[in-house]
Amino acid sequence: MSKIRMNTELRNKILNRYGDHAEKEITQESDDFNSAREKVDLIYPSTFELARQVVERSYPSEDVATCRTLKQKYGEPLDVVAKDKCFHFSYARENPSEDEAKTVTEHFDFGLYGDIELDGYNNESGKKFAYAYYRDELKAKDLDADILAKQNGKDDNPHKTKHMDLNDKALGYSGYSSYNSNDNNVGIAKDFDKQYELDIIGTSHCRSRTIACTEQEFMIFQNFKRAKGQLIVCHQKWIDSIEKQKQAMKTGLKAYRYLSEGVELMTELGVACDEAELIRTNSTGLVIYNPVNLASMIKGMKNTTITREQKIALRKAYEQTN
Repeated sequence: MSKIRMNTELRNKILNRYGDHAEKEITQESDDFNSAREKVDLIYPSTFELARQVVERSYPSEDVATCRTLKQKYGEPLDVVAKDKCFHFSYARENPSEDEAKTVTEHFDFGLYGDIELDGYNNESGKKFAYAYYRDELKAKDLDADILAKQNGKDDNPHKTKHMDLNDKALGYSGYSSYNSNDNNVGIAKDFDKQYELDIIGTSHCRSRTIACTEQEFMIFQNFKRAKGQLIVCHQKWIDSIEKQKQAMKTGLKAYRYLSEGVELMTELGVACDEAELIRTNSTGLVIYNPVNLASMIKGMKNTTITREQKIALRKAYEQTN
């Protein structure tokens, strides 16, 4: 039997198969990613409980209750209690040096899409965290949860925007409004955020109010933010590793003249791969070239209109055989 020559479709089949294998393979990079996500799960509740204590020192629950009672009595003018999930916490240095500010302030956001960078606004860190944290859920919907990791360092483009929009829609993210109490998120994003909302007095944005805490409490909030950032870092390193492997595969496959060479490469990498299977499947792995399957598919493309009499006859035939 003559050797089967390699072509673009066969190269793509092998590359796609290896990409699936690489994502499922247990590696140091994948272990680090999973460990970082587990740490986020552990640190979120305890840090939020501390945030509750700090916030309630500035906005005591009895004062919140009083404000709500006054609103019921006097209406909209006293609607001053709002839910929030992000806060500017600060502490005063005891002995600051000449080049240090007396007060240290930082923004901490408990929302799913909350920014993690120091500037607190206008960056993609929130989306990077959301996609990494809910990666499994997005992948289950056949969405590209790794789009930002793959596009790291690249300019915005239609491909990137398309997959970000699909991910945001799946997570229920509609874009945070100017005031957190008016967010219009749904589904996963809404359910996530509602776990981490606290009552504050005053309807202005969190940037305009600073809540005092101790230096030790401030450091705990910083550790929380670092844990979220570490998940992004580990996700990036894992996807970088997979993309480098795929690029090496792609380069090698271009040089191969015969399919057998690609199969041998996959075998050496520990990935099950068979020439016959690759030939009779399309690039996504769907068997279509098998004569029985292809004939069934073609037959299903015609005579799709069934009359009422035919439906009754089919039903009777079904009942007689069951």
